[in-house]
Amino acid sequence: MPVEITWWGHATCTVEDSDVRVLTDPLFARRLAHLRRRRGALPPPGARRADVALVSHLHADHLHVPSLARLAEGTRLLVPRGAPRAVPGLRRLTHLHMTEVAPGDVTRIGGVVVRTVPARHDGRRLPVGPHRSPALGYVVEGEGRTYFAGDTGLFDDMAKEVGPVDVALLPVGGWGPYLGEGHLDAGRAASALARLAPRSAVPVHYGTYWPIGMDAVRPHEFHAPGDEFVRLAAEHAPEVAVHRLGHGESVRLEVAR
Repeated sequence: MPVEITWWGHATCTVEDSDVRVLTDPLFARRLAHLRRRRGALPPPGARRADVALVSHLHADHLHVPSLARLAEGTRLLVPRGAPRAVPGLRRLTHLHMTEVAPGDVTRIGGVVVRTVPARHDGRRLPVGPHRSPALGYVVEGEGRTYFAGDTGLFDDMAKEVGPVDVALLPVGGWGPYLGEGHLDAGRAASALARLAPRSAVPVHYGTYWPIGMDAVRPHEFHAPGDEFVRLAAEHAPEVAVHRLGHGESVRLEVAR
């Protein structure tokens, strides 16, 4: 049975495996604070349909309470441990079945197991936020094993912590002209790919949101990361099939377990 990946933009993807729909870091906004969506139509209503939604960390472009509020009643929601204390708006989402998770936790949803793994990223809601929660990645294990990295920097034990995977959804950029620590650009993502050695990869977290009024500031950082990742992945991990999707596009990947 194939695994199907749909990229809706930024870090928002749908992973379909074993008749389970998994939604990552749901963000359905045209504008978020100083960011606006510059490329790709807003995800259609069907994109909100999921059996479980995964939130990687507390930054507002990954934990977006208004987007989570639009998920259907009864949807499972996995959030970093401590998130409801740091983001009180989560407590209003009583129509969702929320579970706080940390690295090492395993959650079963239908025919898949979601394994929570570490990420190297600032887990606070704001740069000066008083409450910390771990930044997370997730591995969705069903017919295939799909790694959603969230936001992360490259770290020495990445392959060991993540384990063997068939598909890697890797961030390759960001939403501004400069990437701080705890992020992957196209080059570091290609290095991560060489360490993880999946069968397939999909670049995410680029080419969607950009600060208002900064269209002409280092536009290369908005437009180029996807193509750069394809080029660098061919050099660093030539055995991996890289699928650069457009917004709303899907790929069906055969997996062998």
